[in-house]
Amino acid sequence: MSSLSADRLTPEIASRFARIALGHVTREYPNKLDHVLDGPADARGPRDLHPIFYGSFDWHSCVHGYWLLASLVRREPGIPEAPAIRALFDDAFTAEKVAREVDYLARPSTRGFERPYGWGWLLKLQAELLAHDDPRWAMTLQPLAAAFAERFVDFLPKAHYPIRTGVHSCTAFAIALAQDYAVAAGDLALTALFTEKVRAWYLDDRDAPAWEPSGDEFLSATLMEAECLRRLLPAAEFTPWFRAFLPRAAQGQPATLFAPAVVSDRSDGKIAHLDGLNFSRAWCWRSLAGALTASDPLAAVAEATAREHLAASLPHVAGDYMGEHWLASFALLALTAGESFG
Repeated sequence: MSSLSADRLTPEIASRFARIALGHVTREYPNKLDHVLDGPADARGPRDLHPIFYGSFDWHSCVHGYWLLASLVRREPGIPEAPAIRALFDDAFTAEKVAREVDYLARPSTRGFERPYGWGWLLKLQAELLAHDDPRWAMTLQPLAAAFAERFVDFLPKAHYPIRTGVHSCTAFAIALAQDYAVAAGDLALTALFTEKVRAWYLDDRDAPAWEPSGDEFLSATLMEAECLRRLLPAAEFTPWFRAFLPRAAQGQPATLFAPAVVSDRSDGKIAHLDGLNFSRAWCWRSLAGALTASDPLAAVAEATAREHLAASLPHVAGDYMGEHWLASFALLALTAGESFG
């Protein structure tokens, strides 16, 4: 797939990613629900439960499929798929459908629904919609965004410990995404809450061992922590923290952070996560490189590492639905790292 050999977003890649996402955000089945049945009446299908985010195998993947499409149509408005994207959004983002998504959250058994991964992605989607010239979609989705922002406000004071994983439970990833919303919405109180929490969780971390990857991770717990703090700490505080956190990074250590993951079976949904790990590492390395001075030896190392990880997995964003329903979103994070809402 030589057309997917670039290391930055091109119109050709944008068009290909748009076709992929348009093919799955309204594909209802197969579907893995995050749904608690309180009684027989709760045995309902995805589209009945979630009138907007019923596709893409699971709720959170559908959310970031919409984020992918929103990002592509803003960045590359001339792609042939743009009219279909706009028509899809006009149909999906209606007051009635948003109200039903909000109502779902009112069920007592949904307290932990999509925590924290889906929370972060929904707010990331809203941050992207707020960047569009046309405010209609963002205005319509705002009640759902507000509901998830409130979930962070309720939950984080109770969360005495971070969740240091490379999968959906990763707290650093969720807060990093949600901070984009806090900035876009001008929610200073939410930013202050995030900053207070990540200081408590991570500020004393030193010399990260980077025991990764595990066999089904799609995030680097180590790099994601650093990227989260980069977004929330002032540069004068982040830079010395980062040097102490990864003191030998310019020498390529820990080596596990610099070698792309090997994906042995892309039809296995868990093993296919490792392509996402390669993309999320590329995203983090590029973003972190932007916080360094041009003379810092780690800057060149980080950018080269990002390119290597991208090259390992970019040809594989499509082919098997286990990866195809979500991987292009993570590829876009890497391809646009360092840009607005990248």
